[in-house]
Amino acid sequence: MPKVDALRRFLLPCFNSTPTSPAPPAPLTVSTKKRLSTSLRDDLDDPKQEKKFEEDQEDSYPTTPISTTNTMTSASGAAISLSAPPRSSKTMVIGTIFGQRRGGHVWFCVQHDRLNTKPSLLLELSIPTTTLIQEMRCGLVRIALESSDSELNRCPLHSIPMWTLFCNGRKIGFAVRRRATQQTRIMLKTMQSMTVGAGVIPSGLVSGTESEEVLYMRANYECIIGGADSESFHLINPDEGPGQEFSIFLLRSK
Repeated sequence: MPKVDALRRFLLPCFNSTPTSPAPPAPLTVSTKKRLSTSLRDDLDDPKQEKKFEEDQEDSYPTTPISTTNTMTSASGAAISLSAPPRSSKTMVIGTIFGQRRGGHVWFCVQHDRLNTKPSLLLELSIPTTTLIQEMRCGLVRIALESSDSELNRCPLHSIPMWTLFCNGRKIGFAVRRRATQQTRIMLKTMQSMTVGAGVIPSGLVSGTESEEVLYMRANYECIIGGADSESFHLINPDEGPGQEFSIFLLRSK
């Protein structure tokens, strides 16, 4: 009996004791991170270890075939080749067509700033004003200015002094680059407050004579530069205006 009582006193505490839960791993995790950060700083001081660490980091991410030298991804998700030629640039300019009502030629003036009376491009076309008005009644006018002079292949497009003129596919003359005269600047100054419109300038203000009036049409144009050898200007019609299509192309052939 004394032995049985001794065994009972020894075994009962083992069965009646509450099992203990495992220790929380948080302290171990925190200390591990601190040790990992310290070891990484120490290892990155060595260039070989730094390179090895970068390779390990690259291997830890999913691999995706992305080329940074030949292609790039646009906002829409489409792949764009970097080796492709640059796209044509588009800008908005103010274009003014003007000419004397009777016996005068058509002029085309391009301004990037309506307050600047020095135009960036001024061309005198050999088309009579009355002929252009007749062409515009059809609603479609396309004027092409071509240059095939090999001696002017390297000069800027706006510096070419003379062009061969085509209107709606017909060769009808030539165009000459001009510098703005005092009369032209006075005319542009009278239009500073106007971006879109058409009308008549009283005689004597521009031409210097009292017998001629100047017709003009002023509007916004979309300027598209296709490269060093091509540029075009396209009339932008007002929202409530008539559907007039008017375009001028500058083309240099080599």
